Amino acid sequence: MTGILRTPNFWIDGNWKAAGHRVAASCVPDGAPEASWHGWVIPGLVNAHSHAFQRAMAGLAEHRVVRAGDARDSFWSWRETMYTLAARLDPETLHAVAAQAYVEMLEAGYTQVCEFHYLHHAPDGKPYAPPSAMSAALIGAAREAGIGLTLLPTLYMSGGFDRRPLAARQQRFAHTLDRFLDLLAELRTLQGPGLNVGIALHSLRAVPPEALHALLQSGLAAQGPLHIHIAEQAAEVDDCLAATGQRPVAWLLDHAPLDARWCLVHATHMDAAETARLARSGAVVALCPSTEANLGDGLFPFGAYLDAGGRIAIGSDSNVSISPVEELRWLEYGQRLNQCARNLAAGAQQPHTGTRLVALALAGGRQAAGLDDTPMDAALLHLDAAHVLLAERRPEEVLDSWIFAGNAALVRDVCVGGRHLVRAGQHVQREAIARRYRKALARLRA
Repeated sequence: MTGILRTPNFWIDGNWKAAGHRVAASCVPDGAPEASWHGWVIPGLVNAHSHAFQRAMAGLAEHRVVRAGDARDSFWSWRETMYTLAARLDPETLHAVAAQAYVEMLEAGYTQVCEFHYLHHAPDGKPYAPPSAMSAALIGAAREAGIGLTLLPTLYMSGGFDRRPLAARQQRFAHTLDRFLDLLAELRTLQGPGLNVGIALHSLRAVPPEALHALLQSGLAAQGPLHIHIAEQAAEVDDCLAATGQRPVAWLLDHAPLDARWCLVHATHMDAAETARLARSGAVVALCPSTEANLGDGLFPFGAYLDAGGRIAIGSDSNVSISPVEELRWLEYGQRLNQCARNLAAGAQQPHTGTRLVALALAGGRQAAGLDDTPMDAALLHLDAAHVLLAERRPEEVLDSWIFAGNAALVRDVCVGGRHLVRAGQHVQREAIARRYRKALARLRA
């Protein structure tokens, strides 16, 4: 249903508009008068970094596993659990798991997802027929759920900075550069409303310098966003220093034309010079505090990066948690614990911490997803004004309360591209998609 949404509380360009402001709306609740969408309406958020398939292992890596030679559990032992799951997925089960993750994202307030996709082939490394079958599963899942998709097919070529061959369990991630470009060319033909196709480089350790340069010189790299995991783990920094003499972010800044099309995922371990240079580049950093905490990655230098003018987006990454509220809250709380101070994301122009965090995530998320400026009504969230957590809130207190006042789900309705996807807090296809997810999980864990 299309109409004109009249609300006294519509958040546009960082401000709540006064009563009587008229905004063209993509949809309103079916059968309800437009005035029923009263309260607080904001643009949909972008999930700037997701591995949807990992939703199926949420909670399954929370037992201690110490690898030989390691003193304690770490990202590298978590990865063993991930590999076990990855080895069992096929296009059908990937579709089921991704659709479930995308439903949960929409219910939480994400209306666009950047899917960092490296699960390309069959478990033995042989391409499916067609080779794009796993990408098609993600596209189908996004269309079924109704979430906007920025698909990021990922180039993954080597097992370390020493260019060791990929291990047996990594073969389904692998591409030669030519085959990767073939996949990218095919996927680009599918672009249209709801689907944007960019490029991901798994990491500096997984893409040799000559392949990185050749990819960037190809015509296919001239459009769309470019994402890369970087400086997530201290061990990665040490390995990069040993192999190149530079830290990862410094190396990338010196060897790639970083600009607003680039999204660096994590960038956790930067020194002061890297932090300032990255902020000046115009690139955006995708921060994933729930996953970074879950994996024991460390804390991003948030204050120094913001002070230098840096741009951020947020993502759910491993999907151990799917909540923009949790990502933004823990982005701030991690800094508070580290600095022993409060309201560190607030600024001179915006003293309200929740409001500034949401504004940063909205702008940076759209940049990371490669989205142009579109009408404000392309994706909308309706926060539940009747909820007790928003009782008697002044406009400037609403987003602070959403982010910091509690763990209740305050997203009541979500509309994307003219479709009313979430009603009274629940996705319209929640039960059907959940049933298929449960069946897929039974197969994966059998």
